[in-house]
Amino acid sequence: MTTFPKRIALLGSTGSIGRQTLDVVRKFPEQFQIVSIAARSNVELLAQQVQEFRPELVACYADTPESEEKARLLLPDALLGDQGLLAVATHVDADILVAATSGLVGLKPTLAAIGAGKAIALANKETLVMAGHLVTQAAQRVGVPIFPIDSEHSAIWQCLRGEENKNIHRLLITASGGPFRKTPLDELKDVTVSQALAHPTWHMGPKITIDSATLMNKGLEVIESRWLFQVPYESIDVVVHPESIVHSMVEMVDGSIKMQASLPSMHIPIMNALSYPDRLDVSGSHLIRELRWSEVASLHFEDLDLPRFPCFRLAVEAGKRGGTYPCALVGADEEAVDLFLHGHISYLAIAELIEAVLERHQSVDQPDVAATLDACASARRTVRELWKKYA
Repeated sequence: MTTFPKRIALLGSTGSIGRQTLDVVRKFPEQFQIVSIAARSNVELLAQQVQEFRPELVACYADTPESEEKARLLLPDALLGDQGLLAVATHVDADILVAATSGLVGLKPTLAAIGAGKAIALANKETLVMAGHLVTQAAQRVGVPIFPIDSEHSAIWQCLRGEENKNIHRLLITASGGPFRKTPLDELKDVTVSQALAHPTWHMGPKITIDSATLMNKGLEVIESRWLFQVPYESIDVVVHPESIVHSMVEMVDGSIKMQASLPSMHIPIMNALSYPDRLDVSGSHLIRELRWSEVASLHFEDLDLPRFPCFRLAVEAGKRGGTYPCALVGADEEAVDLFLHGHISYLAIAELIEAVLERHQSVDQPDVAATLDACASARRTVRELWKKYA
């Protein structure tokens, strides 16, 4: 049984996962309490959240002079910069850290929280993709659990409850296929930003939405699965499931397949991570819509069309290479997607730039935090250099 109230440190409170985490806390005030909170540049929303949830500690990453000035005005007691994130993540009263930041800023606070003995509810892909060996080794060393906040990984985690790794034949990660699943290949060169942002089943931030269109996100999820569930890459497959009802599956050695299904909702993975080993009763709640099978009508599954999604191939190859290749992958992808979102490069150029960076990358084996961050930063610079050279 879970001891309530569970006290939460929340990084990335103004993003999609952060806001939905607060939905859960709002719905279950007797079970959860926000004791520390941090966000990046949406200072107005952070100030509203502080007013509502009254955390003991507030931090604002404030990555621009404008947001820093606004934070000093609206949140005069807030800590700023990296030290603020570390303080929030390691707050003495926190039982669990919800790491919902995007990008690299979540790595050091997550490692610090592990070192402080906090359970981790992880929604930050880059943390495990770039530093899976550091994070999992640190968690194992101090006996800290890592709960995935991601529909696919949460589904696998739920399917594996009560199972031993020796009984796993393979993990089957589902993918919607994004907006270009059936687009003729010769038309992909003309894809616009608005078309790439029109995901058919999920509503997410712009970066992850583009990663969902290229299926880079699915390649990153394969790398994450390798670390979260300690299975080899050869035992991880991806299957396209356009309806996004089955969120992932586990095939056992006896041929049985376990799957987790629901209507698309990130509230379910969040609730599972926060309330484990219990489940929260949401009957009659506006948070979760009931899945009525008669309304679903039919479910479809397809093989992944690899030529259509080169970013997926590049991600899996980087994961298998190891070292700092995944770090270079993350940095190159972040920079290339940013260039695309600002109209500087074509949709197809995202994969071309990432591949060019990986071909040039000089990997470091068993990187520490500094080498991890350096490799990512170097990849970002290389993308910019390549773009300026060929623009």
